[in-house]
Amino acid sequence: MDILQQSYAYGRSPLNSTSKSVPHNALLFGTNISKSLSPLLHGILFKSKNAIWRYSKVQTTDQTEFKARLTASDTIGTSITMPNKVTFGKALDHLTEEAHAIGAVNTSFVRVAPDRRRLHIGTNTDCVGIREAILHRHPSVRSATDGRAAMVVGGGGAARSAIYALWKWFGPSEIYIVNRLESEVEDIVKHFTVSIPNIELRHIKSIDTAQRMPAPCIIIGTIPDSTPTEPGEILCARICDIFLRKSEKGLLVDMCYMPSPQTHLIMTAQGQGWNTIAGTEVLVRVCVAQQILWVEEEPNEMGVQHAYRAMRSDGRPTKVRSAPMSTGLLSPIVSGGV
Repeated sequence: MDILQQSYAYGRSPLNSTSKSVPHNALLFGTNISKSLSPLLHGILFKSKNAIWRYSKVQTTDQTEFKARLTASDTIGTSITMPNKVTFGKALDHLTEEAHAIGAVNTSFVRVAPDRRRLHIGTNTDCVGIREAILHRHPSVRSATDGRAAMVVGGGGAARSAIYALWKWFGPSEIYIVNRLESEVEDIVKHFTVSIPNIELRHIKSIDTAQRMPAPCIIIGTIPDSTPTEPGEILCARICDIFLRKSEKGLLVDMCYMPSPQTHLIMTAQGQGWNTIAGTEVLVRVCVAQQILWVEEEPNEMGVQHAYRAMRSDGRPTKVRSAPMSTGLLSPIVSGGV
C-alpha cells in the first residue's frame, strides 16, 4: 500500500525478524475514550499477523506524559484522538503530507534515522480510512464524482480529514460544507486555502442556497448523532435533509458510530434512496492503515473480516460484502445493517 512505501522516506524499519514475538505497545491518547472500539479492533488485527503486541488506552491531554510514553523503547506507535490531534503533533519529529495538509495528527509510527535515532512520525489515517472504506465498497466511485460536488457535514478535525480525502482522491468539482458554526467553517476555508491552494470549498449556510445547489455525489457526516436543539444545529439538519431529498442520489458516509452505527443521518439517507457506509466501516479501515504503518504488513483478509464482524449494530454482527456500482446510482450492498 502507498502509505507504507511513503513511510520509508522518513527512515528505515525499526522491526526485525523476531519483532512480532517480542511485546510492543501501541497506545491511544485522548479523553472520553473508555468506550473506544480501537483496542478490540487492534487486538484482532495484531493477532491476525501473529504479533503479540498490546494496544492500550491512556486518558490524558498531558504532552509531557505523551512524550514519555511515546519515546519508550517498547512503543511501536500511537493513536491520537480528541482533543490532542493538533497539540500532540508538536511532540513528533516529522509530519507527513497528509498531516500538514489537514492540520491534525491521529497516528504516529516509528522509523530509524541513518544515525540510528528512533524517529516518531505523525500522520493522518482518518483520511485513508475514509478513502479505503469507500473504495472497498464502491471501487468505481471516482467515475460517478466527475463534474459533481461532494459535501462534508461538520467543522472539526474529522471534517478536515473528510475534505482532504474527497479532494485528493475523488475529484469533486467542489466541496460543500454544512456546519452549525460559521466560525469553524471560516477557519477550515482559511486553513485549506493555504495548504491546498486550488481547493474549491463552498459554505452552504441557508435553506435557499441548499435548494438551488445541485445534489452532491458523496456526503460525509462527521457530527455527533444527537437531536438538534440549537438554531445552528437545526439549520444544519434541515440543509442536509434538503440535499438528501433531491432527485439525484449518491453515497452517504457517516463517521459517527456512537451510540449506534445506525445514526439518524444514515437512516434518513437510506429512506431517501441513498447508499450508506457506517462509521464502524471507516473505523476498521483507519485501524488497518495504522496496522500497516506499525506492523509494516497489510493485515490478512481473514483478520479484517473478523474486525468487521466484531462491530455490532442493534445486537447483530455486521455483514459486509462487495458489489459493483450500478449506472447512475451507487448500488446498495449492505445486508443486515452496519
